[in-house]
Amino acid sequence: MLESNIKFSDLVQVFVYGTLKPGEANYQRYCAGKVVDYKRAFVQGKLFALPMGYPAMTLGDSQVHGYLLSFPNPKILNELDVLENCQPTRQASKNLYNRQIIEVYEPQSLSYSWAWVYFMTLERVEQLRGFSQPDGWWSGCGLTVNLSN
Repeated sequence: MLESNIKFSDLVQVFVYGTLKPGEANYQRYCAGKVVDYKRAFVQGKLFALPMGYPAMTLGDSQVHGYLLSFPNPKILNELDVLENCQPTRQASKNLYNRQIIEVYEPQSLSYSWAWVYFMTLERVEQLRGFSQPDGWWSGCGLTVNLSN
């Protein structure tokens, strides 16, 4: 039997690209004091800004930039599911967002790990009149980021 070098963490990892990022509107309520680690990261997808003041991510081949948050308590997913109007047992088209696992990369393009992320269907983005964010970064605080770091 081959011994694996893969170490599985007991931490729940969630990639965030919108209001749950440090400094954004929902970080303090849902993440502050619960996150044990966070790192700048990106995933493959396509990012949209929605007129309601928050973003959506769909499947795609562009880079979406955000943070990889690590939580010690798996119950955080229940809290985030409520925020994101996601019921994993409900038909995907009935959810606002759907949660799935995706590969997350560090800024130098090396894989960090796998993490949960909240996606929206392209049909829902179009219905909500989302508009593309070609640089892959969203901020509700008017913050900008230097993606070359």
